[in-house]
Amino acid sequence: MIEKMKMVHVITSASAKEEMLKDLQSIGVMHLAEKQNADRAVTERFQSISDAAAVLKSHADPKQLRNHEEPLSEEAFGVEYAKVREAIDRKSALEQEITSANAEISRISPWGDFQPSDVEFLRKQGFDFHFYRIDEKDYPELASSEDIQVIKLGPVGKSVAVAVLGTLPQTIQATEFIMPEKSLTELQKDVADAEDGIRKCDEELSSESQYYEAFCRQQMKAQNALKFSEANATLQGDEDFVWLAGYIPEADIDKFKAMTSEGKFAWAIEDVDEEDAFVPTKLRYNKVSKLIKPIYDILDIRPGYREQDISLWFFLFFILFFAMIIGDGGYGLLILLATAAIHVKQKKLTDAIFLLYILSVGTIVWGAVTGTWFGMESAMNVPFLRALVIPSIATYPEYFGVTSTQTQFAIMKFSLSVGIVQLVLGKVLAIKKKVAEKDLSLIAEIGWTIAVIAMYMLSLNLVIGENINLKPVFISIGVAFVLVVLFGGMTPGTSFGQSVKAGLAGSFTTFLDTISCFSNVMSYIRLFAVGMAGVAISESFNDIGGGMPGILVIVGAVIIILGHALNIAMCFLSVVVHGVRLNVLEFSGQVGIEWAGISYDPFKEVK
Repeated sequence: MIEKMKMVHVITSASAKEEMLKDLQSIGVMHLAEKQNADRAVTERFQSISDAAAVLKSHADPKQLRNHEEPLSEEAFGVEYAKVREAIDRKSALEQEITSANAEISRISPWGDFQPSDVEFLRKQGFDFHFYRIDEKDYPELASSEDIQVIKLGPVGKSVAVAVLGTLPQTIQATEFIMPEKSLTELQKDVADAEDGIRKCDEELSSESQYYEAFCRQQMKAQNALKFSEANATLQGDEDFVWLAGYIPEADIDKFKAMTSEGKFAWAIEDVDEEDAFVPTKLRYNKVSKLIKPIYDILDIRPGYREQDISLWFFLFFILFFAMIIGDGGYGLLILLATAAIHVKQKKLTDAIFLLYILSVGTIVWGAVTGTWFGMESAMNVPFLRALVIPSIATYPEYFGVTSTQTQFAIMKFSLSVGIVQLVLGKVLAIKKKVAEKDLSLIAEIGWTIAVIAMYMLSLNLVIGENINLKPVFISIGVAFVLVVLFGGMTPGTSFGQSVKAGLAGSFTTFLDTISCFSNVMSYIRLFAVGMAGVAISESFNDIGGGMPGILVIVGAVIIILGHALNIAMCFLSVVVHGVRLNVLEFSGQVGIEWAGISYDPFKEVK
């Protein structure tokens, strides 16, 4: 559920502002309103230490990252921090030198290796040579000119290189070669020296990585200083008083009151304004819905404060979508084994790991009931695996006395049925919310529900060919259209007549949206299509690899392994593209969720 927020104002004397900020940071429940940027120096220090810690981590032995070394004093850390920063900056400068030198090498290498100092010597002697590239077809005209002293040098790429005493007139099409400061040999030596310097920097950073934990601790201190600086910049006040406003979850108000019980600060608490668009969203998960949190975090999405929390429904449908899109019980087993390996390595059952366990089991179940195991038809020769299959949705229907057309239509119908259940559920949730708000536009939502169901019946007739009387279907669509037009413009505080006028004014848009209902229902057919595509790809790699004769059987095995690895990667991509889309767009659109929530980020101490 989305926790209810309160707007809190706290005020104290100007002399006690630091104490107030420290107390607020210690309880860590206030999300600052209109947060300002931290002091530049504080921000730069946090960024610098964070970068240094990341570099040390990349140079450390993973087995020794957490070696629990003795904490460094501030003075000792300053010494090591200076060493690390110096090595990082020196390495960065050397990398820039290499980039610059390689660019110059690329520019002058077609001209060969020569000493620029020799050209400079000739110029001091009065021979002002300039070098050009010119098209070969233009060279005879240049050479025949009595006013230009030219020496042909040789080809540079597809052009001719020439040395000219003086400069060429602008009327002649030529590209002048700018003389480098160093020769090709010298530049190549500079690159080698810089690479050697980088190796030494890496050695120093590897040695300093023993202090990685110390840098992590200092990073947390710098982050807390950054948060404190942001809060300090957000404070408003005058010479006598300072004050701060922010949002606190209603459940944490007692914690805030306890902090202010000594009477050092004055405060006021009020409900958030209905027009306030900056109220943060804090989700409270139960034991089941919290498993979807890793997906929310990866996608960086959250409902708005005044929207509904659909975490539980999102989670349940996502399991089904994941299983149908991956579609292969063998792949599910691989995901399960990989998850178990991660679990053993981390020695901790995180929400992400638990989610992967559930998703892998769901995939195994779907693969079992469809008879899909690594795309191998021969799996159906195993009595146990064949006994698990539901014949009407079998991937290999010939083993169960049904046709492929029948099974395909059955899975299509199942996909569309999953879609109508989710879409109607979305409308029910939207209606429930509007009932609570006493919003008369809930009748329009009922109209949309009728339209969605009618479009489902129409899709069964058009796509699968089910014998459905279409007359009631089109009548239902018409009724739904009228309800949406008449009640779609209803808003609290607006008269019935004005709302009807608004609905009539948008009737053409409503007509287009009614048509789009069909595409919303049909979009769930992708669950069938993507799943079937994955099976086809795995079967193709099996056929290619399995058909290799003789000694090439090793090559065939490699093809099969790589092919299935590629297919699994594509399946995971499909889950993001299709499975997540159905939840975030189609389903959420029916509920009225725009995922525009502001993340609840309280002013607190990082530990």
